[in-house]
Amino acid sequence: MDKAEKIWMDGKFNDWDNAKIHILNQTTHYGAGVFEGIRCYSTKNGPAVFRLKEHIDRLFNSAETMLLEIPCSKDEIIKAVKETVRVNKLESAYIRPLVYLGYGEMGLNIKKSPVRVSIAAFPWGKYLGEEGMLKGIKVKISKYKRAIDPITNAKICGNYVKSILAKMDALNTDYEEAILLDEHDNVAEGSGENIFIVEKGILRTPRLSAVLPGITRASVFEIASSLHLECKEDDISKEELLKADEVFLTGTAAEITPVSYIDDNVIGEGQTGPITKQIQDKFFKIVAGEDKKFENWLDYI
Repeated sequence: MDKAEKIWMDGKFNDWDNAKIHILNQTTHYGAGVFEGIRCYSTKNGPAVFRLKEHIDRLFNSAETMLLEIPCSKDEIIKAVKETVRVNKLESAYIRPLVYLGYGEMGLNIKKSPVRVSIAAFPWGKYLGEEGMLKGIKVKISKYKRAIDPITNAKICGNYVKSILAKMDALNTDYEEAILLDEHDNVAEGSGENIFIVEKGILRTPRLSAVLPGITRASVFEIASSLHLECKEDDISKEELLKADEVFLTGTAAEITPVSYIDDNVIGEGQTGPITKQIQDKFFKIVAGEDKKFENWLDYI
C-alpha cells in the first residue's frame, strides 16, 4: 500500500503513521464497525469522486443496521472526504471511510463505546491487476456460502471474515478470486464484488436479497440501459454461471473486471467478451469525466 500524508480522524488530520487507536477498542475485538470503499478518478477538470453521495448514503444505512449513530452529518462526511483527497494532493485515490467503536467498554454491549469516524485516501491501482482487467481473471466457486439476511447486506466489518477465507482459499489454489453461492446454491457474489453474467445478449445479476447493494452494480444497470442492453435481477444457478457467454465482476475496487475461467471451465472465448467490453469502456469514459450524460455521478474536488 502506498502511503498518503494525512488521515482524517474525528474532524482532525493526523499524520499517516500516527493515525492510531487503542488496542481495546470494541470494533477490533468484535467487528462492530461499518465502512465504505470509494474511488476518486483523475479527469481533465481535476480529481472527481465517483458517486460520493450514494456511497455516504450506504455508509449511514450500514451504520443504522449496526445500531451505530454517526456523530457527523452526511454533508460533513462528504466535505471531509473531499478535503482528505485535497490535503493529500491526490489526483486519483481509493478512499476508505470507517465508522468504528472506540475505547470504552469491553463486551458485546456497545452503548458505552464512543463512535469514531476516520477517512483515509491513498493511491491504489487495479485491485485484480492490469492484465486481469484486460484479459479476464481465473476464479473458483468457493466452499463458503453467503448468508441471506439484512445484516449481511450492509458493509459491516465483521461480515467480511467469510470473504477473507474465500479469497485466501482462491489465492492458495492459484485462482485470483472466489465466487460465493448463497444458502440455496444460487450464485451470490465475489469475495468483495457483485457478479454479472451475459446470456444471449442479456445481462443477469443475482437479486439484491442475496447480495450487497453495490454502487457499481447499480451503475451497470444504468450504463446497460444507455447502451440499449437488457439487464435484470435473477436467480442464477451454478450451471448457468459456468455456461454463460460472458461473466464479469463489479465493485469500487474491482471496477469492471472480466472473468475468463471458473473452476478451470473456459467462459466464452476465454477473454473479455464484447458486451463486457462495452460496459467497461463506457464505465471508464464516465469516471474520466468524458460523458456528459453521467456528469452527475462525479463530485469534483
